[in-house]
Amino acid sequence: MIRRPASFSSTAFHPLATAALAVLAAASMTGCGTFGTSTAERKNAVYLNERFASDETFSRLFDSSVQDTCEAARRALLSQGYVIGLALPDSISGTKRFQPEGEVHVEISFTVVCVPEGGSGRLATAYVSALQDRYNVKRSANSTSLGVSAIGSISVPLSSSTESLVKVASETIPAGQFYDRFFALMQRLITQQGTEDTSDLDKTGG
Repeated sequence: MIRRPASFSSTAFHPLATAALAVLAAASMTGCGTFGTSTAERKNAVYLNERFASDETFSRLFDSSVQDTCEAARRALLSQGYVIGLALPDSISGTKRFQPEGEVHVEISFTVVCVPEGGSGRLATAYVSALQDRYNVKRSANSTSLGVSAIGSISVPLSSSTESLVKVASETIPAGQFYDRFFALMQRLITQQGTEDTSDLDKTGG
C-alpha cells in the first residue's frame, strides 16, 4: 500500500502569516509617517527663505577708506547707546540691552566689518549684521534646613527667590529699514568728517 505524504493544514500558517502582515503594515505606515514628517520639515526649513537676492544686502559702499568707514560705524553705535566690545581698524562690535516688558529682556549684538574696494584705498564696503537675543526672567524659590532635635532636619521654604535670565530665542535681524537707518547715520558721519578734514587743510594751507 502506498502511503500518501502527510498534508499540512493551511490553517497552521494563519497565525504566522497574520503576524507577518501586521509587521509589514506597521512598517509601511511608519515609513509613510516618517517621509511625511520629513517632507513637512523640509517645506518649513529656515534655509529655504535664504534667497541671496541683491536687494536684501547687509552691506553698503562708502566713499571713504576702511579706517574712516569703521570709525563712522563706531561713532554711530556709540551715539545710539551701544557698548563697544571690539574696536579694530577694520571691524567693530557693540551691544545694547532693552527691556520691552517687565520680565522680558532683549540684547542686540552689532558686528561691522569694513573691506577695501578697488586699489585707491578711498572706497570701502561695510558689512553689517545684528543678532537679537531674547531672555525671560526665571525665578527659583530658596529653602533652608532647620535642625529639630526630635525629628532631625526639615526644609522650610523662604519668601525670597533667586532670579536669572534664560535665553529663549536668538535671531539675526533681517535686512531692511533697521540697517538702512544705520547706514544713513554712517554716511552723515563720514560726510561730516570729510568736511572737517577739508576745513583743517584750508586752515593749515594744505
